[in-house]
Amino acid sequence: MKTDPAAALCLASVSPRRRELLNQIGVRYLVESADIDETVRPGEPASAYVTRIARDKALAVRSRGMALPVLAADTTVVVDEVICGKPRGEADCVAMLQRLSGRTHQVLTAVALAGAHGVDELLSASAVRFRALSAAECVAYWRGGEPRDKAGGYAIQGHGAVFIEHLSGSYSGVMGLPLFETAQLLRAAGVPYGQRAADGKERV
Repeated sequence: MKTDPAAALCLASVSPRRRELLNQIGVRYLVESADIDETVRPGEPASAYVTRIARDKALAVRSRGMALPVLAADTTVVVDEVICGKPRGEADCVAMLQRLSGRTHQVLTAVALAGAHGVDELLSASAVRFRALSAAECVAYWRGGEPRDKAGGYAIQGHGAVFIEHLSGSYSGVMGLPLFETAQLLRAAGVPYGQRAADGKERV
């Protein structure tokens, strides 16, 4: 188990994007991988799915003896009531992006915080509209490497931003950690954020 006497939180994720977002709001934390089964259950709604996975990630790390509050999140893309997870390969990614092409889809990110008194969750929902995409640019995007570990096969903070015509909701939620909801959970649990070191940099 990693230790850091100055840490106020454990992040149950190795995602560099989630670390970047926690850094943005000045949280001192350490990182542990959750490693849980993320299979969608038959008939499970997308909102219930992402909330369950975020909760299970937080509880999995907490159950290992982690004394700090544990923060976890899960993100999924939904179109035509179908959950679009991480692409399994080029053909899957291209098909996924073509399904999103010229349409509005939903991005759901659940965030959970597990502590001594149980676990609390909040859900962020955003609507994202893509411009029309050609099959050739979908293939090129996949081959550039960016979509491989991204729900829905794209990254809003990367080159995938050029596909996005309109966003209604939370940019950080689409990126993978909704900061408004995260701050609400941290504040309710008494976990400090917004701290900066003497040199003005975030304390991480």
